[in-house]
Amino acid sequence: MPEQEEAKRLLEAALTEGPAHAYLFHGPPGVGKRRFAFAFAGELLGDRPRAERRTHPDLYVLEPFGDQVLIDEIRALRRDLHMRPFEAARRIYLVLDADTMNEDAADALLKDLEEPPAYAVIVLVANDLGPLPETIRSRCQLIPFRRLSEVAVRVALEERAPGLAPDELAVIARLAAGRLDRAEALLDPEARARRDALLAVARSVYADDAFDPGAAAGVLLAGIRERGAAAKEAAEEGLGDLDLPKREAEQRVRRAQRRAERDELLAALEELGWWYRDLIAVAVGAEAAVVHSDRLDDLRRDGSRERIVGAESACEAVRETWRAFEEFNLAPGLALEALLVRLRRELSPAFAPA
Repeated sequence: MPEQEEAKRLLEAALTEGPAHAYLFHGPPGVGKRRFAFAFAGELLGDRPRAERRTHPDLYVLEPFGDQVLIDEIRALRRDLHMRPFEAARRIYLVLDADTMNEDAADALLKDLEEPPAYAVIVLVANDLGPLPETIRSRCQLIPFRRLSEVAVRVALEERAPGLAPDELAVIARLAAGRLDRAEALLDPEARARRDALLAVARSVYADDAFDPGAAAGVLLAGIRERGAAAKEAAEEGLGDLDLPKREAEQRVRRAQRRAERDELLAALEELGWWYRDLIAVAVGAEAAVVHSDRLDDLRRDGSRERIVGAESACEAVRETWRAFEEFNLAPGLALEALLVRLRRELSPAFAPA
């Protein structure tokens, strides 16, 4: 597993000295938290292969059926928590997407975090500490995870796709923004086609006299829905060997689809912001800092010092929209169209044809 040296140090100490009763793995998505959680559980149980396959009888994995971890799911965990281990000296409880717990679920879990059975180790995995109550955080040992370096992403990509051309490898490693899941997604030809469509929208905001914000938002939405449909299909295939009730199976599929769509939306906004940032970098002679290094010819044509102010405003507009999607349940179509209207207003005067 690449990097994450602080997490490795803390977890190695736990294995050497004996584990605490509760841990909270936190950090951005796609940086290895889940892989570390299952590996840690496997070491504590003395059987990593079965833990990583989720088949060890003393491993309990709670993954939310919907968009939230609900109180009924925590109640089921609490009932299991008072069963003694079957094989190992401990029982390990992994709560994935713990930052999606609603208030009732968090309150219910808190009671067992305060006084867990001696044989239990509870591991919460969260992308964001913010939504978790301080009462939960204070009862767990925090294990921080960071975005990976571009070098680490590149090494991982070389292992997964050894035939990738060096220039393409460099572009994907930079676009991944420290996330292995995003890097792997960008190896997919369909993901590259979505990126081409997104960058065409990014340029058309200022380069197309007939720019239509509604149509442009539709292009972005089509890419988001395509990614969701692919995740749905993959989730349905993954359920083939599992004997799950129909309702649970359907909820798992919907959750996978919604998660993929949300991730694709946030990734699209990040890339829009990077495009306008790259315009600034080119304009000030900092081409080494450009993210879209495979599009330097376009950036050189579009970037100039006269266009910096508009590009700065565009970056801020994209950041504000990204934060709004993170914090609020916005309707993607309307929010994207509103963003594109604003981008047109900010960039069109600055990027008027010479």
